[in-house]
Amino acid sequence: MLTRIEALSSPAAIVNDVASDIASEIASDWVMDAQSWCAQAQAVISPNFGPRPLGMAVDLLVIHNISLPLAEFGGDYILDLFQNRLDYDAHPSFASLRGVQVSSHFLIRRDGQILQFVAGSSRAWHAGVSHFQGRDGCNDFSIGIELEGCDTCAFTDAQYLSLTHLSNCLMRYFPLQHIVGHHEIAPGRKTDPGPYFDWLRYQRNLPGWILSELAP
Repeated sequence: MLTRIEALSSPAAIVNDVASDIASEIASDWVMDAQSWCAQAQAVISPNFGPRPLGMAVDLLVIHNISLPLAEFGGDYILDLFQNRLDYDAHPSFASLRGVQVSSHFLIRRDGQILQFVAGSSRAWHAGVSHFQGRDGCNDFSIGIELEGCDTCAFTDAQYLSLTHLSNCLMRYFPLQHIVGHHEIAPGRKTDPGPYFDWLRYQRNLPGWILSELAP
């Protein structure tokens, strides 16, 4: 988990005093419109979203991984899933997805391309049954970012770069206080983004954020 330094209320945090690799090069021209669509992302509209509870602050960022089929990359199966048009007969593993309606705000492909499916101001259906620091239903107050990948392989340099830019952009538009993996808000049910996601590498390029031991 990563925590914004100002949000810390416990000495249990581990401060990583490591120089940022590219923090000084973070693009400040990444912008979002009034509905929180990112100008640097390709819009691919998903019908799987809803309104957030009135007055709900979006203070949590959730990192996921996804691949369809598992550990196979490229193609349009993820897009098809998020748009409710997946051919369930195209692969045996898709049978378990029949009737499932899910989405994420963003998907970062292996080459770093960013797709946006749901406006940041809306509630995407990415977290499922989830809990964070005394609050259930993390979809209500979170942004979801899917990385095209799986638990058994490393993510690409291009993905880390896009994730860094996108995260810093989101921090300018939302009062984000914590960044978690899906496994941290759905323990025992989810494992992503998995052991190959490099939290330290990610943190080093987020000025004002630290790795934290605080339990979600």
